[in-house]
Amino acid sequence: MSRNPNHGPTQAPNPGADDAGAGAGGLTRPLRFGYGTNGLADLRLDDALALLADLGYDGVGLTLDHMHLDPLADDLAARTRRVARRLDALGLGVTVETGARYVLDPRRKHGPSLLDPDPEDRARRAGLLVRAVRVAADLGAHAVHCFSGVMPAGTDEDTAWKRLAEALAPVLDAAATAGVPLAVEPEPGHLLATLADFHTLRRTLGDPGHLGLTLDIGHCQCLEPLPPADCVRAAAPWLRHVQIEDMRRGVHEHLPLGDGEIDFPPVLEALAATGYQGLTVVELPRHSHAGPHFAERSLPFLRRAAPAPGRTNRSGEPSATH
Repeated sequence: MSRNPNHGPTQAPNPGADDAGAGAGGLTRPLRFGYGTNGLADLRLDDALALLADLGYDGVGLTLDHMHLDPLADDLAARTRRVARRLDALGLGVTVETGARYVLDPRRKHGPSLLDPDPEDRARRAGLLVRAVRVAADLGAHAVHCFSGVMPAGTDEDTAWKRLAEALAPVLDAAATAGVPLAVEPEPGHLLATLADFHTLRRTLGDPGHLGLTLDIGHCQCLEPLPPADCVRAAAPWLRHVQIEDMRRGVHEHLPLGDGEIDFPPVLEALAATGYQGLTVVELPRHSHAGPHFAERSLPFLRRAAPAPGRTNRSGEPSATH
């Protein structure tokens, strides 16, 4: 049975957004920070969750993978129930992430993708995402993250976009049934790489209610024409999940917070002003060898950079009367 409080085929709102709108003179709520299990891959899942709760995180970005919650396990439903109980006991929220490198194919990183020439391969990836939606519903997750994949050699863009839209159709149907938004991430080097590309997909699909956006703040710094804070404001109506790390312009390398070029206070101020109340998840998958250290370091950094809860004016800036 689904634990998702929004179970049902209605359009998913910006998770936790104030009805009055923080940018319309409402009260800004504290941002909710999480850490991704793809950055804690050397820990058992129970140990990773306990660590994050002990450090004071609000939630976890749970990557479905063989070392944690294996989406291909025969006893997936039973494992999911155990994880749900553990999350409840620790008071952690959750987003389900689907960026495991080799969960479907031990030889191809992130393969097969939604863009593969073989329709059976595309169906395997779509099937994994449908499973992820069901897991998310059972965990009470606020979104399921996914990405398009790299365009295969010899494939033209029109064909790639058509494949992507067709492959996502059953996933969006599952998301609508479960009441869990599907949050597509623009990923450098992929077909869907930018916010503009997200809107291409959205229009191609007819703007379905359960299609949302994962915004990776580092990716904004890497390749978007707008500064990251402006990306947050532009993405706000479709924002369903946020990933965060540091990055440098033009270099797709996830860096610990403070080690790159991002000015975080304006980004987090803009995010708070949108009323977004899903998780903002630190994503450092290549730092898993020292995951506990970076998890401990990241949360105080984010809390220092985040705005204090308070009243905002229509521009999203703190009110002078507060």
